[in-house]
Amino acid sequence: MVALTDRVQRRLTIQTATIAPDTTTIRSLDWDRDRFDIEFGLQNGTTYNSFLIRGEQTALIDTSHEKFRQLYLDELQRLIDPEEIDYLIISHTEPDHSGLVRDVLQLAPHATVVGSKVAIQFLEDMVHQPFKRRIVKNGDRLDLGNGHELEFVIAPNLHWPDTMFSFDHKTQILYTCDAFGLHYCSDDTYDKDLEAIAADFRYYYDCLMAPNARSVLSALKRMDELEEITTIATGHGPLLRHNVAELTGRYRSWSQTKAKAETTVAMFYVSDYGYSDRLSQSIARGITKTGMAVEMMDLKSAEPQDVQELVGRAAGLVIGMPPAAAVTAQAVLSTILAVAKDKQVVGLFESYGGDDEPIDPILSKFRDLGLTAAFPAIRIKNTPTESTYQMCEEAGTDLGQLLTRDRNIKQIKSLDTNLEKALGRISGGLYIITAKKGDITSAMLASWVSQASFQPLGLTIAVAKDRAIESLMQVGDRFVLNVLEEGNYQALMKHFLKRFAPGADRFAGVKTQPAQNGSPILTDALAYMECKVESRMELSDHWIVYSTVDDGRVSKPDALTAVHHRKIGNYY
Repeated sequence: MVALTDRVQRRLTIQTATIAPDTTTIRSLDWDRDRFDIEFGLQNGTTYNSFLIRGEQTALIDTSHEKFRQLYLDELQRLIDPEEIDYLIISHTEPDHSGLVRDVLQLAPHATVVGSKVAIQFLEDMVHQPFKRRIVKNGDRLDLGNGHELEFVIAPNLHWPDTMFSFDHKTQILYTCDAFGLHYCSDDTYDKDLEAIAADFRYYYDCLMAPNARSVLSALKRMDELEEITTIATGHGPLLRHNVAELTGRYRSWSQTKAKAETTVAMFYVSDYGYSDRLSQSIARGITKTGMAVEMMDLKSAEPQDVQELVGRAAGLVIGMPPAAAVTAQAVLSTILAVAKDKQVVGLFESYGGDDEPIDPILSKFRDLGLTAAFPAIRIKNTPTESTYQMCEEAGTDLGQLLTRDRNIKQIKSLDTNLEKALGRISGGLYIITAKKGDITSAMLASWVSQASFQPLGLTIAVAKDRAIESLMQVGDRFVLNVLEEGNYQALMKHFLKRFAPGADRFAGVKTQPAQNGSPILTDALAYMECKVESRMELSDHWIVYSTVDDGRVSKPDALTAVHHRKIGNYY
C-alpha cells in the first residue's frame, strides 16, 4: 500500500503480526521519513507500533500517526469490529502515537481510555469531546480475562511527562512506547539482527533518553520488580525479543554514566505547547554532550516541592517560556524564581506557541538575582527549522562548557606530568572536517586523523563528544575531510579555531565549493576527501569515527600536509 505526503511520494505500509496468544501488533511503516521529532536525521525511516490484546475484553494499546489515518483504520477494522474495543490504553499522548485517538473513539465510542493522570489531562485538550476514562497509578492492574492481566508502570519523562508502560502477566510482554525504541524501518518484526540496529538504537537513546537518564534508571528499577520480560513492545522500530537483556543493559549502563555526572542542569518546558518539547530536547542533547546531567520537568504538571528540590541542587536552569495564560505554569515559574540563586547559569527560549510569556522581564529577574546568562535568549519568530534545532543544541553545549570550564582547567593543570608531555610528542596532520545535512552545516579543526583500511579505503577520526559537528557524523552521514597545507594554513586554522555563537555560519568569509556529497570543500585546502561514516566507537570523551572514502583530489601535488605538534597530551 502506498500513499502521498508533502510534495514527494512516500512509502507508507501496514504490517500486522501475531506476537503472542491473543496479541497482535499493527505496525505503521514509514519507510522514507528522514527527519523526526526533535529534528534529528533518520537514515532508515521509522515505524509507529500499535497493539491489540483480546481476552474476555479487548484492549488497544496506542494508535498511530495521523498520516496513516486511512491505512491504519482500515487495518484495524479488518482485524476487529471497533465496537468490541473495551479499552484504549494510552502509553503517552505525543501525536505520533495518539494522532488517531479521536478517530478510534468515534469508531469505538464506548471504549474506556486508560492512562496516567497527566495523559488524561493532555487528551482532554486534544480530543475535544467527552470520553470515558480511567486514571491509573503505578502498580494498578486491569484484568482483561483469559489470563491477560495488565500491570501499569508509571515512567514519567520517557520522554514525555505522561509516559506509562503496560505489562501483560500472561504473555510477559512489556509495552513501553518510546522507551527502548529506535527509528528503524524494516519488514523484520523483531530485533534479530542486533548489528544492523545497534547504531540507530544508540542514536535514538542519545537524542531522546540521555537527557532523562535518571528517569530511565527509575523506570528500569520498576521493571526489575516485574516478572521476567520476554518481549519489549516498543512504539518505534522492531520489537525487542532476541536481545532484551543486552539492550536494556545498554540503557542501564549509558544512563548510569549520565546520572553520575557531578553537575545537573534543570530543564523546564511545556510538553504540549508550541515547540517547547522539541526545542528543549535539542538544548538538552547539547548539554549532555558535555558530560552534564539534565533533568526534565514539565511546567504544567510539576509539583512545587519537586521544583524546589531540583532548582536547589541544579547548577544551571533552562526554561522554555510557557503560555502567558497558563496559571499552573506561571506558578511554577514563580517558584523557580524564588529558589534560584547566584552562581547558577540560566538560559531562556521561546516555544513559538503563539502566546509565550515574554522573555525579557523574566531574564531581568534572573539577572537581578545574580544568575549568569549561559547563551543569548533564543527567540523563535518563525516555525523552527533544522537550523533552529542545531542552534538550540549548540546553545546547550555552550551552557555545558561554561559549567565545566573551571573543572577542565583544573584537570589540565593537575595532569602536567612527564607522561602527558611524552604523549604530546605524538604528532598529527592538520585537517578541517566540513559537513552538511539538510539545512545544517558545521565544521571542525582536527588533528587526530589516521588511515585505517585499504579495502575499502577508510580512515578514522577522533571527534570530541561536545563538538557541534558530532551530530552530523552519525552512521550513514557524509562529510569532507580537508587537508591543510604546510606554510599556508594559518588563516583557515585561525578562522575555525574561534568560538562561534550558537547557530552562526561557520563558513562566512571562507571560500568553498560543494562536494558531490553536498558538504563544503575548502577551496584553499591542499586536498580533500569525500567520506561516509560506517561505524563509531565510544571512548570516555571522544567518538572514534570510522569512515570510507568515496572520492578525493589534491590541488598541489608537490605540497606537504601541515603538521600539528603539541607539548602535552591531555588537551589540544
